[in-house]
Amino acid sequence: MSTLTDTTNIIDADTLKAWVERHDDVVIMDVRSAAEFESLHIRGSYNVPLPLVAEHTEDVAQRVGRRVVLVCHSGVRAEQARQRLHEVGLDSAVVLDGGAPAYAAAGGDVVRGEQRWAMDRQVRMVAGTLVTTGLLAGELVSPKLRLLAGAVGAGLAFSAATNTCAMGAALAKMPWNRGAQDPEAHVALGRLPLAG
Repeated sequence: MSTLTDTTNIIDADTLKAWVERHDDVVIMDVRSAAEFESLHIRGSYNVPLPLVAEHTEDVAQRVGRRVVLVCHSGVRAEQARQRLHEVGLDSAVVLDGGAPAYAAAGGDVVRGEQRWAMDRQVRMVAGTLVTTGLLAGELVSPKLRLLAGAVGAGLAFSAATNTCAMGAALAKMPWNRGAQDPEAHVALGRLPLAG
């Protein structure tokens, strides 16, 4: 199920596979963290994490200036990157529905590295654990500890409303997510092919 709203900016894994097999002029840009990219990515894709896209949107748009497929785990971060690129005039960017896992499931050529849980799965685990802990502690220790469950629920609602995730940003800094360091801007941008 896609969480994106405008289906004209979404392609499915089979479409991308066909483009790659025909050697169409397409740039696949993965906007996940370097650690997520390291665990599974589409062969030939470029890792430009979303914070770099947000900070250097115009540079990215000028560099690729052609058909761009944006990839993440579920499509949410890729859609954020697409919107940013659209704001600076790059209208050809599309989002891969279902991200890298969908491409792998469709039989696309992927590179697998050290396996880590996807960030959205980590967020669900931590949020669920905090809510359960807050409710149990509220019953067994002090009713005030139920506020922990309420705070997590409020944070999740805010996350959905703003399409951001503070918990995900915090988890990205944890040691188990640091197998690979996010590239510096000049390195990530330098790897992208030049337009034209």
